[in-house]
Parts: sequence; structure tokens; C-alpha cells
Amino acid sequence: MMEAAPVLSIICEVAVEFSFGVTPMLLDEEHFAEDGSRWEVFQIDKYQQELVPTMFICTSTSLQQMSCKKIFFLLMAVSSLSLFLHYRGRFIWTIKLSKMASNITCSLSSAAAKPKHMSIAFLKTHKTASSTMQNILFRFAEHHNLTVALPQSPCSHQFRYPSSFSSRFVHPYTLPARIITNHMRFNHSEVQRIMPNDTIYITILREPASMFESLFSYYNQYCPSFKRVPDGSLETFLKDPWRYYNPAETYSMFAHNLLTYDLGGDNNHRTSDKAYMKGFIAKIESIFSLVMISEYFDESLVLLRHLLSWELEDVLYIKQNMRTPSSRRSLQEGLPARIRVWNALDAQLYDHFNASLWRRLDALGLDCVAREVQLLRQACDRLVRGCFGGLQPQPRPPNQIKDKVLRPWQPPKVTIMGYNVPLNASYMGAKPGSESHDRCMKLVMPKVPYSQRLLQTQLVRSGKYSPSF
Repeated sequence: MMEAAPVLSIICEVAVEFSFGVTPMLLDEEHFAEDGSRWEVFQIDKYQQELVPTMFICTSTSLQQMSCKKIFFLLMAVSSLSLFLHYRGRFIWTIKLSKMASNITCSLSSAAAKPKHMSIAFLKTHKTASSTMQNILFRFAEHHNLTVALPQSPCSHQFRYPSSFSSRFVHPYTLPARIITNHMRFNHSEVQRIMPNDTIYITILREPASMFESLFSYYNQYCPSFKRVPDGSLETFLKDPWRYYNPAETYSMFAHNLLTYDLGGDNNHRTSDKAYMKGFIAKIESIFSLVMISEYFDESLVLLRHLLSWELEDVLYIKQNMRTPSSRRSLQEGLPARIRVWNALDAQLYDHFNASLWRRLDALGLDCVAREVQLLRQACDRLVRGCFGGLQPQPRPPNQIKDKVLRPWQPPKVTIMGYNVPLNASYMGAKPGSESHDRCMKLVMPKVPYSQRLLQTQLVRSGKYSPSF
């Protein structure tokens, strides 16, 4: 028969070995020591290593004096404590690991944790990628059976622009509305009359120099200030803008501080009045929950998705209303600066809200944003390839687009590109067929025919009939 003391020593050694065996060393000491956010877990493991052997050293000296019953309860207590410390460390590690993963990946599910927000007013500014954003909203509205406020038929796709918006401009059969997104000159009090109280206001801006080049090309035959330039040159206009610009003329706003005008401001206000723009910017900030930036469209969509608690699929898109390369003009050295001076009010707006956008992106976490942008672009690529037979679509001039519904409106002397949708289109992995083809058609449908489609759909849904449609 084995003596009591050796037997107790063996039991003690086994217990000590067991206690050390369950201690989780998830990462090495050097890694934890370098990362302050993980030091707490290291301290817990270190504490376990010091506490358990000390406990056994204290008890081993008196083992011979203890009964088997006491030894049994002692071992049970030590094992329980060891297991508690073990799983407590693992539990804290799991929490920290989840937090770290959330910070790195900016979980897509976090934005959709709340119910989707359905009441949206999007101020569609000119030449800012706003047609692409409008298409996202149109498709979201159709998918969720939401009513879109649309212009009266004579107004086509605009709310009697350039007049200041009035609720009278809205087609009565498109009310009450949940979304409004067609061109208007913003008038907050009038928009409030037709939109729900929980409406979230959004708009988009573009860098003034590139935007003005696009405006000059797009509206050269509509804006008298551009049309009267003898050689049709942007450079000539910028040498002496006041020689060609007349603020009293129709469509003159296209030639001077158009962003300020679209937002309801005075585009001809003197730039020396700093208090005016300070107050105007403050007013915009108080109304609009998000001001997107065209140059950072995908990053803006990340913020939009989080703001509205939308899913990734809700913000997928393909670029709309693009000009052919031959319709674009490269800006000579010095021209961007002159454009910003001429459009100084717009430049102040853009600079302020561009900085504001990046502060919000930084608060969300730039690593998170980069990851979401990557996922967004990958999802857009999958969607587009599905709709175009596995290939990247080639934008085409209107004379090469077979379906007239998909032909964008063409301003004089400028070619706007569109797309052909193949019959074997597959939407989001669905089998080719009429449903997939229809959803892919909506993805590329230009703003004018899409507005008309929505109006017709909503008239049918309401049981109304409009002879003017």
C-alpha cells in the first residue's frame, strides 16, 4: 500500500498539471505586449499562471494533515477556480475579438440592424452623378412598393425647374409620397408639405472645376451665357465671364454657382459677404443628414447605407448619363483655379462638405470604409456581369441602342451613352427570363423613361387614369 504523503503529492502534481493545461495562451506574450488593447487578456493569463501554483504551494505543505474528504473538496475548489479563470479569460477574449473584428471589417449587418428607413428626399443637383443616385432610389421604391412624388406631366422629369419648388408641381396621383428625387430648385418648406415628418434629406455635390466643364459642354445650347461665346470655348468665357453672363436671363444659373442655386441659395450673392455663406452652409447642415460627394461616390454610399439602415443590395448601381470621351474637354493649367474663383460660392460649399464627409468617414473607421467600398464594388461587378452575360458592359451611343426606352436624352453637340441589355440577362443570380431582364432594364434605364414608367405604374396602382399621360 502506498504511503499517504506520496499519494497526495501525485494528486497534487496532477492537479497542478491540469490547471496549467487549461490555461489558454491564445497569442504569444510579445504580441499582447505590443498591443495595448489586448493587454487585459494577457494580464488575465499571467494572473492565472501565478495564482494557481501559489495556491498549490500553500496547500502542499499541509496535505499530510488533511483528511481525504478535505483533500477532495480542496481539489474540487481549485479545479473550479481554474476552470472559471480559464473560461473567464476566453469570454473576455471573445468579446475583445468581436470588437476588433467589428472595427476592422465594419460589419455589413450593423447598418441593417434597424428597420430600413423609407422616407427620403434627395435633392438631385446637376452634373454630379445624381442620375445614378436617382436610379438607386427609383429601384428601391419599386422593390418596396413605395410611392415616388413625380412632376405633373407637362413638367416631364423636373419639378418646373428652374422655378423654386412648390407642392403644386407634384402630380396629385403620386401623393402621399415616401420618396422625392426629381430635379427641383430646393424649397424646404414646400417639400415638407408633401413628405412625412421622418423624411431624411440627402443631396450630392461635385468639385466645381470638373462640374463646370461638364455644364459648359452639356448646356452650351440652352444657357445664353454659354451660347454667346463666339468660339464656344470655355477658356474664352473664363477670360471675362461678365461679358457673357447675364443673371436676368433664363437658365443663367447654369453659368454661375449652380450648386448654390439648386440648394435654394442666391447664386449671385457677393463673395465678400462671408456671413451669408456661413449662414447658408449652417442651414444646409441643419436640413440635410448627408451631403454626398461625387468624387467619392462609393464612400458616400457607405455612409448612406448606414444612415438609412439599408442592405448592400439596396445601393448597387451602374453609372448613368455619361458623355463620350470626345464630348469631354481637358482643363488647361490654371483653368480649374479660375473656375473656382468664378464659382466661389460653390467652391465654399464643396470644400466644407467634402471635409465634413471625410470627418464622418474617419469616425466610422477608414479601414471599415475601405472594406465596405471593396465589397460594394465587387457586388456591383457581379450584378452588372450577370445582367450582361458575364461581361463588363460597353456604354454605347444612342444610335447603337436597340431598345428606344434605354436611349438617354441627347443635348445638342453632346453624346450621352447608354446600354443594351441582352435577352439572357440574369439578375442577382436568378435564372434568365422576363423577371431578370426587367430588373436589369431598370438598372440601366435613363431618368426620363424611368420617371414615366413610375408614373404609369403608380396610376395603375391607385386605380386612377390620367388622359394627359
